[in-house]
Amino acid sequence: MTAPLVHQAASLLLSYPDDGWPARLRTVTTTLEEVPAASCASRAGLLRFCAEAADASGLEPAARYVATFDRSRRRTLHLTYYTHGDTRARGAALAALKALMRQHGWEVSQGELPDFLPGVLEFAARCPEPGGRLLADHRAALTLLTEALARYGSPYRHVLGAVLSTLPAPPRAERAAVRALARSGPPTETVGLRTDAPPAPVPFPRTEGTPFSRTEGTRR
Repeated sequence: MTAPLVHQAASLLLSYPDDGWPARLRTVTTTLEEVPAASCASRAGLLRFCAEAADASGLEPAARYVATFDRSRRRTLHLTYYTHGDTRARGAALAALKALMRQHGWEVSQGELPDFLPGVLEFAARCPEPGGRLLADHRAALTLLTEALARYGSPYRHVLGAVLSTLPAPPRAERAAVRALARSGPPTETVGLRTDAPPAPVPFPRTEGTPFSRTEGTRR
């Protein structure tokens, strides 16, 4: 259960820091502290982020989140953008993602895209087998996002590092492809897809999606 635990914690920590953020942060911290370090090496990075985030107060967490993820396409939380950019291929990738989630009883929030990382992580936490494969399929995007956060000096890099640690090591060919993509950036054919971050998931404890009985919510 180590990977689902990391994915759920990362999903909550990567959600927009709304009014429920302080309680969400305390819950994640307390839960992780109760997990033996030997059984979950990834908890160290998550707890490091929690410690740094706990020092921020007031509107600072929300402002930091927006500056980090909403103002640079190289740090977007929408996974398919890294590999497909604003192309027709991205539309097909989004449709495939949504279909996969629905196949396992997961409904994407209205107004949200199925590649929004907090939602993908919660899907992986609740549906570990297909969700784990989905994250592995988007390992290149996760790697690029982690590297971009590191260059930006964001503590969110610890959360992404924890997620990457739950995935199998990439083959050499994939590592080369990631380096090439980092140099060139995503494709640029514009087809009118949104690339700004849409309204965030519902407040704690849910993130983006849930089984079909979920109650919808908005970010701001």
